[in-house]
Amino acid sequence: MAAQPHRTEDLQQASFLTILVIVSLLMAVIVYPFAQPLLWAALAAIMFQPLYRNILRRLRGRRNPAAGLSLLAIFIVVLVPAAWIAAMVIEQAVVLVTTLQQQPIDLAALFDTFYTALPKFAREAVDRSGWADITMVQTRLQELLTESAGMIASQAVSIGSGALSFFLAFGVALYVMFFLLRDGERIGRTVLCAIPVERSIADRLAERFLGIVRATIKGTGVVALVQGALGWITLLIAGVPSALLFGVVMTIFALVPVIGAGAVWLPAGLWLLVTGATWQGVFVLLVGFFIISSSDNVLRPILVGRDTGIPDWIILVTTLGGISLVGFSGIVLGPLVAGLFLASWSILREQRDEDEEALRQDDINIDASGRAPDPA
Repeated sequence: MAAQPHRTEDLQQASFLTILVIVSLLMAVIVYPFAQPLLWAALAAIMFQPLYRNILRRLRGRRNPAAGLSLLAIFIVVLVPAAWIAAMVIEQAVVLVTTLQQQPIDLAALFDTFYTALPKFAREAVDRSGWADITMVQTRLQELLTESAGMIASQAVSIGSGALSFFLAFGVALYVMFFLLRDGERIGRTVLCAIPVERSIADRLAERFLGIVRATIKGTGVVALVQGALGWITLLIAGVPSALLFGVVMTIFALVPVIGAGAVWLPAGLWLLVTGATWQGVFVLLVGFFIISSSDNVLRPILVGRDTGIPDWIILVTTLGGISLVGFSGIVLGPLVAGLFLASWSILREQRDEDEEALRQDDINIDASGRAPDPA
């Protein structure tokens, strides 16, 4: 008869866990439309937490004014310049596509210049490969530009129609960021106490998660911004049209390991050389090789140390996978997931090592005393 109450308690516990899972899934479905704004709000709150603490200390512990001033500083210093740059980039992209439509690039003449400069064996290799038919390539490029113009026009209409959704998501992100700045530490402690994991393991995961976030944003985002800015200045000095657009593209490529900013400055430098702008092309290539590419090796150790714990090939795969899955946010989300994956397995290995060390210590105690140690 004593087993009946025990079975009832097990049934009640199982029912509660089922309800908890269902409610959590429903919550995830409801907030999913705002998943990306919430992600960026959380990342921004983590990165700007030192700013909030500094302002909080100056305001003598008044949390609401400190969070408000922190949010205002983020808005003025980060978001306003970002919006201005985005508007300029869109304008330059439209101008560039329109110019290329009205004044098509004479690829045949450029190809002839490049082709005649090649040695004989290289020209024969080009002939065998079929790339000598430059007319077909130019026709396809012109079709691509026509399609691009139509796509930009349609995207402009969709951006206008989706402006309300964008500003709604933007407002939600700012609103949530305010509370995460103010209550982020308390929320984090509450979550750590609530999750059904040993507290020491939860603390380690939280510590490494914060480290991964800072390493990803500081070591990848800041370095990419610096490389994009250097590339923009370099292309501007070289007289390349739409330099700001190419600088932003360089920043995006710099976020992806292996590919890097060289995917922009190298073709730009070669293009300048082929078109006869010799000193500009040499200047872009030299600055790209010695300054833009080297800035990663100089800045990353200063910002996050020499070892972030995530191999470059894993960052590359997870970044590309994240982009294909969730869009631009995958640039940050992919490496974060990879970092948590490696951290979780590393903690499991550490736990096993600690357990094995405890067993060896028990064996030593048994051998030393000749009897098993007192469990108490």
